[in-house]
Amino acid sequence: MAFRFLRHFRAHQIAPSAASYAAATQVAAWSWLDPEGRDQLVADTDLLLRSFTWEPARGFELTDAICATIAAHAALLTLGLGMDSYRNVTSVIVHPSTIEMRGEHQVGGGIVANGTMDLLGQAHLRGPVLIAWDSALDQARHPERGHNVIFHEFAHHLDMLDGWIDGTPPLPTTELRARWIAVCTDEFERLRSGDTADGVLDGYGATDPGEFFAVITEVFFARPAALAALRPELYDVLSRYYLQDPAGLN
Repeated sequence: MAFRFLRHFRAHQIAPSAASYAAATQVAAWSWLDPEGRDQLVADTDLLLRSFTWEPARGFELTDAICATIAAHAALLTLGLGMDSYRNVTSVIVHPSTIEMRGEHQVGGGIVANGTMDLLGQAHLRGPVLIAWDSALDQARHPERGHNVIFHEFAHHLDMLDGWIDGTPPLPTTELRARWIAVCTDEFERLRSGDTADGVLDGYGATDPGEFFAVITEVFFARPAALAALRPELYDVLSRYYLQDPAGLN
């Protein structure tokens, strides 16, 4: 597996909490991480647990175990990218269940709706991440379904690092950026055409390029073998971006 770590994050010397270690070992990816990757996941989980501001919503009672579970899944995404990738996350607001949004809101494709909308999570540009805990816990326990709201919302924050929600996160080389755009454009159009017969990508990814990136990130970390087998070019560009190989191809 190809991991790249930033040294100043590996210098984190505070012993991780029991909650951080327990949460990291419960992430489905633990089974394919090598020893170095496991150590880093525990350390990064603990760093996010200590660094993020955690806020309960609607009278929900937060525990270290709940926060650590969210932190562990968020930390998995940045094992190769470095924790600075979350520099614009101001806080994590945890709701007990579905989040109800009222008023005007974006529904994708530049369309604005007015009314009530139920959400499992939401990411704000240079702001908080909102998570519905009941769905997050259920999805974390069943990665085979290919859904994970924590991966989804934190992927939005990675996409936002360049100030845009366009499905193209900051990429290290022009070559990779060109290939990313070519592959993801083809796959996005394929999904928009209704091609979900292989069952690997959720049709919600056809909403817009930003949602497409969040959806493919969910599948890359939750069902990597299926994505690699059924959409190998998409798997390859994600592997090159995240600097991880969860399907064990390399």
